[in-house]
Amino acid sequence: MDFVLLAEQALNGVQLGILLFLLAAGLTLVFGIMDFVNLAHGSFYMLGAFLFATFYTWTGSFMLGILFGIPATLVVGVVAEITCLRTLYARNHLDQVLATFGLILFFNQLVQVIWPLDGLSVPMPEFLDGSVNLGLGIEYPVYRLMIIISGLAVAFGMFFLVTRTRLGMLIRAGASNRTMAGALGVDINLLFTCVFGLGAALAGLAGMLVMPIIQATSGMGEQILILAFVVIVIGGIGSIRGAFIAAIIAGIIDTLGRSFLDVFLLLLLPENAAEAAGPALSSMLIYILMAGVLFFRPQGLFPPQQR
Repeated sequence: MDFVLLAEQALNGVQLGILLFLLAAGLTLVFGIMDFVNLAHGSFYMLGAFLFATFYTWTGSFMLGILFGIPATLVVGVVAEITCLRTLYARNHLDQVLATFGLILFFNQLVQVIWPLDGLSVPMPEFLDGSVNLGLGIEYPVYRLMIIISGLAVAFGMFFLVTRTRLGMLIRAGASNRTMAGALGVDINLLFTCVFGLGAALAGLAGMLVMPIIQATSGMGEQILILAFVVIVIGGIGSIRGAFIAAIIAGIIDTLGRSFLDVFLLLLLPENAAEAAGPALSSMLIYILMAGVLFFRPQGLFPPQQR
């Protein structure tokens, strides 16, 4: 097996893991702290992509598109939480699933009304185009490397926010015992709104970063949302550290499986059987991993500590 190709695909797996982490971090906060099942979380990933493309078109600047797109997605998330979702916190998970599924349909139709039906795309920014030599003969696209670096910076910021700030202290208190936190004077509704808005902004950022690679289309958030749920189950619901590690593991396994599993199967099966089984098995790898984690550690690899 070519070492350079393996290294490049491993880096692609890390890049996918970073995008999954941006989605899973907000999702695990909302699920772990608010005990709220938000199927519409992928819609903020989609809206972030469309809003970024719009601001990019208006300003002609990649950076301004992101700087305007993040707060815009946050505002959409806050408005959705206040107007549609706040009354669902006391309801059971089935009601939450049904309501947020309806929100998915609403947002999918909304983007078709506002933006072109065939979606939007943005060109690769010139200053991030091209490749960089990482040594050992590995040439890697600058933009994908930027996604990895940006995701690591966000992960560090999230860890600092949750573990070293007053807001993080309140978030951890709400996750441990929301009733006691409310009794001690914490405005639970405001805390939940802040957490939900932060989660929406992180999902939107993931959609913005992936825009020069793929096209923004209606419904683009559903498939990656499933992977984000797998990540938070593997890492431990409510754990930022668990979401980060599980996202990187899932991204690498998924990417390497899709790239090399059929080659490995050629050692065991006839060529036609390996070519048929490879894609099917590669798409199942992270779900097999999730099943194994649930069997041995039902609480996830890094469950949040209860204080």
